[in-house]
Amino acid sequence: MNADILKLIFGILGDTLRIYSFLLIIRVLLTWFPSIDWSNGILSALCSITDPYLNIFRGVIPPIGGLDISSILAFLLLNFLQSQFYNLSYM
Repeated sequence: MNADILKLIFGILGDTLRIYSFLLIIRVLLTWFPSIDWSNGILSALCSITDPYLNIFRGVIPPIGGLDISSILAFLLLNFLQSQFYNLSYM
């Protein structure tokens, strides 16, 4: 019974990270459009959800030539954690 609960928890964590990854993709793609009004309620909420995680990696990898490549490292870590949670949920 406890193993089933742990599998469920790890599955939910994996799904949550998948949703968060989707939000990060939207956030990164929207940065390609400089004329977007970030004070919009939905976009402001998206920034407040994703920026704390992205700021961790922005502090490690500074922008190179105006390109912020820190999001690549953020995606790699998020996908690694997501796959680990899914693997644990199938064990």
